[in-house]
Amino acid sequence: MSIRILAKTLAFVLAGLLVTTPARAEWFRFSDNAMTTLVSLEVWADSRQQAEALWQSVFAEFTQVDQVMSRYRDDSELSRVNREAADHPVPVSRSLFEVLTKAREISEMSDGAFDISFASVGYLYDFRERRQPDDEAVKAGLDRINYRDILLDADDLTVRFRKPGLMLDLGGIAKGYAVDQGIRVLQQAGVGHARLSAGGDMRLLGDRRGRPWVVGVRDPRHRDRQAVVIPVSDTAISTSGDYERFFIDEEGERVHHILSPSTGRPVGEVQSVTIIGDNAMTTDALSTAVFVLGARKGLALIDQLEGIDAVIIDGNRRMHYSQGLMSGE
Repeated sequence: MSIRILAKTLAFVLAGLLVTTPARAEWFRFSDNAMTTLVSLEVWADSRQQAEALWQSVFAEFTQVDQVMSRYRDDSELSRVNREAADHPVPVSRSLFEVLTKAREISEMSDGAFDISFASVGYLYDFRERRQPDDEAVKAGLDRINYRDILLDADDLTVRFRKPGLMLDLGGIAKGYAVDQGIRVLQQAGVGHARLSAGGDMRLLGDRRGRPWVVGVRDPRHRDRQAVVIPVSDTAISTSGDYERFFIDEEGERVHHILSPSTGRPVGEVQSVTIIGDNAMTTDALSTAVFVLGARKGLALIDQLEGIDAVIIDGNRRMHYSQGLMSGE
C-alpha cells in the first residue's frame, strides 16, 4: 500500500470515529414563560441537540395545557365551559375532564377548602391594578362558590353547572398537571434525570446523578432566603404562598390570590405551604387546600394521606411538619 493510500485510509477511519463517538453527556438548562409563569427544565442528556428537542417537546405540553385550561383565553375549553355550562352540558377533552375530576377529589377530601369555583368571586380581584371587591360584591358571589354544583358526566365527558354565574379557575391545579405531562414526555424519551418546574410546582425525575436534589422552601418574607432545605429525589413538590400575587391595601393588609371559598377573601392564617408527593397535579391542589385549612386542620388532612408530606409556615412564621417528615420516613 502506498503512503498516499495509507494516509487516505487513516483519514477515513479517523473521520468515522469522530462521527460515531457519542458526545459526553451533561446537564442542560432551559427556561421560558408559559401559563403566566416561568417554566424551567434541567435535564441530563447526551447532547445539546437531544436536550433542545426534549425541551421543545416539554414546552409544547405547557402550550397545549394553556390552550385548553386557561381562564384568560377566550378560545380555551375552560372559557367555553364558563360561558355555556349553566345552559347545557359542554363536551370537553379527556385532559380537561381528568383535571376537573382530580379537582373534585381534592375538594371532597378537603371539605371544600379547595374549590375551583372560587373564580365566581376571584375574578373580581385585580392584583396588577391593586383592586379588590367590596363586601357587597363578595357577598353576592359567595353562593356561586360550590364545587358540588359542577356536574361531571364521565360517560359523555361533559361538564354542566347547576347555577348560573358559576365560574371555574384551574390556577391551583393546571400547572401541576402540565408539569406531570412534561415529565411523561421525558420518561417516554428514556430520560432518567431531570428537574421540571413551573412557578411553585416541580417534578424531580430520578436523582441528581448519584446525589439527591436539594430543594429550598423560600422564606415568605425574604425573597433570597430559604426557610428550610429538603433533599429529595423522584418526587413532586408544590408550594403555595401569600407572596406570589399580592398587594398591600390602604389599611396595610396583604391582599393575595389564595381565597377562602367560604368568605371570598384572602386567607390570613398561613404564609406558605409546601406539599411533597408522587405527582404535581395532586401536590399543586393540596398546597392550596392546606393553605386554606390552616396549619392544624391542614396537617390533620395530610397525615391521613399515604405518601404525602407537608411543610407549613404559619402567620406567626412558625414551622410545622407532617408526621412523615418528623419521623424521617
